[in-house]
Amino acid sequence: MGLDFSRVLNPEQLRAVESHQGPLLILAGAGSGKTRVITYRIARLLARGTAQSSILAVTFTNKAAREMAHRVRELAGRKLPRLVVSTFHAFGVRVLRQDGEALGYRPNFSIYDESDRESLVKECARDLGFGRDLDRYAAAGLFSRLKSQLAEWQEETENLRPLFKEYQARLRLHNAVDFDDLIRLPIELFENRPEVLARYRQGLQHFLVDEFQDTSLQQYRLIRLLAQESRNLCVVGDDDQSIYSWRGANYENLRLFEFDFPEYQEIKLEQNYRSTARILAAANGLIRNNTARKPKALWSRLGEGELVTVVLPEDEAQEAEYIAGAIRAAALRQRLPLSQFGVLVRTNSLTRALEEAFVRERLPYAVSGGLSFFQRAEVKDLLAYLRVLANPDDEVSLLRILNTPRRGIGRRTLEAAVETARSRSCSLFGALNVLAAGPGQSTAEKAREPIGEFLELLEEFRERFHKGRKQIAATLRELVQRIDYWGHLVQDNPKGSVARWKLSNVESLADSLAAYEQDPDNLDPSLHQYLNRVSLMSRDDNQGENGEQKVQLMTIHAAKGLEFDTVFVAAVEKDLIPHARALEEGEANLEEERRLFYVAMTRARRRLILSACRARRRRGELEEAEPSPFLEELPRELLDFQALEEKELAPEDASRLFERMKQGLGRPGQP
Repeated sequence: MGLDFSRVLNPEQLRAVESHQGPLLILAGAGSGKTRVITYRIARLLARGTAQSSILAVTFTNKAAREMAHRVRELAGRKLPRLVVSTFHAFGVRVLRQDGEALGYRPNFSIYDESDRESLVKECARDLGFGRDLDRYAAAGLFSRLKSQLAEWQEETENLRPLFKEYQARLRLHNAVDFDDLIRLPIELFENRPEVLARYRQGLQHFLVDEFQDTSLQQYRLIRLLAQESRNLCVVGDDDQSIYSWRGANYENLRLFEFDFPEYQEIKLEQNYRSTARILAAANGLIRNNTARKPKALWSRLGEGELVTVVLPEDEAQEAEYIAGAIRAAALRQRLPLSQFGVLVRTNSLTRALEEAFVRERLPYAVSGGLSFFQRAEVKDLLAYLRVLANPDDEVSLLRILNTPRRGIGRRTLEAAVETARSRSCSLFGALNVLAAGPGQSTAEKAREPIGEFLELLEEFRERFHKGRKQIAATLRELVQRIDYWGHLVQDNPKGSVARWKLSNVESLADSLAAYEQDPDNLDPSLHQYLNRVSLMSRDDNQGENGEQKVQLMTIHAAKGLEFDTVFVAAVEKDLIPHARALEEGEANLEEERRLFYVAMTRARRRLILSACRARRRRGELEEAEPSPFLEELPRELLDFQALEEKELAPEDASRLFERMKQGLGRPGQP
């Protein structure tokens, strides 16, 4: 390989890379080079002659998996087609495609996203006679938590058991799975079919888990099943950055790992390559107040750096004006690209004033974590066509396209199709074929013709989509023309500019398909594989056009894994940081909120500015606000308090001002 690892890794990183046998826990602090360690560790395994097919590396986003695989290929100097670097869910797809028939699933199963799941719950509820007062979103959320073992049946939810049973039955009928199944079903397969598990254990010998603190109990259970025999499990994480308990993450998995693999080694990565010493000292001062953590202290050789700035605006309008003006001035003075400014908030609801200020200042910005490209209505319409062409039994997608664009298939026809499907125990697609067959069916004669034309359209394009390589994008464009989707957009959006914008998204989808087909790393591109990829696509993969030239405005959760030269954290106020809900739910939630603020602080490389308003508008009323109690936990000597009317406050004035702010008294600059 020609790489001298000792020249590019610090001593702790080198130990982590060279320790290739047995269980290993790498505690990797923020900015400590954990991705480098993982990629070099894989490269070292390959250099020792380890078969690429025996290595499994899992992380949490498709973007991170792609970057990791790319860096390993660069280090190894070869393509590595059999190396598995993926998300947990993508690995689950891989297992079910290969061995799902043992559980009764055909290999062309569909993957339902959240909106698909909610639509199916709605259909099941309607057929079972649940009233309109049923909250299908809450029901879908409960079903997800039940599958992930994050909830159990309670007395108040017992009435939903029949709905859950029907939902599960419909998934099987449609040959479909939801995201929770992508973890749950492989576990079920491995636990009930020991010969299948033995085959995977024989093939996979080395396991690496990135962001281990964010794994759920189910995800850990899956990787433990696979690694229990070889014992070569390397987990990399930082309990100080565990911020996703609301979606199932369990930082206690660190303790479970220690219990299940008692012979483990532990290596701490504490040298930070991102931030200056003062930013890290302030972050260390904050996080040491958490009790449920493994002690560690980040340090840096990047210089002492500036003090952490704390500004105290009157309200959110002045706060936003200050942040926008400071970004404009710094970008011009320091010639920094706008992408090097991150503005972080606790919740999306806090972005409005900031967005308005950015517009006034003519600052291009991107709100990360917004609606994904693949969730836009027009894109979902065409994806639904593709899903039905790949799997005709996908009822949710079939219902979406049945009358899109309008083709004269109304509600009565749909009701007849549903009744036929129920009476004949067949799928909705099968029922449509029955209704199109001729007289004697309970549907009007005028509906048979559009149903027949619709089925003929599907049959024609199904053959065309499967007839050869590098034809999917071109065939999609032909389908868009055939169904006159442009006319549909114009009819639904009388403003031509909106219809054109939506059509441009359809074109972007076709471009995405073309790029997928032409990617040399896709050895056998197919419609099935593309749809799997889209279903697994994380929101962080879709940052928008020219996002690199925009100020990045996002929630702190969305900022995890990112870094910026300059970071503004807005609304560092009580009931926001920490959030009021966390204060109600006990010490564990308070500690997670502190970890969240720690993550926000450690995104900054050179400058960190914290902002706390004296008043904030809530429900239309201006209410007094107090600084976050977390500000009191930061070492005072590392803070530079600034009033917006003055360049700087004397230390004694800053101290007095901060105390008055806590008491809700006084105004910046007043004695």
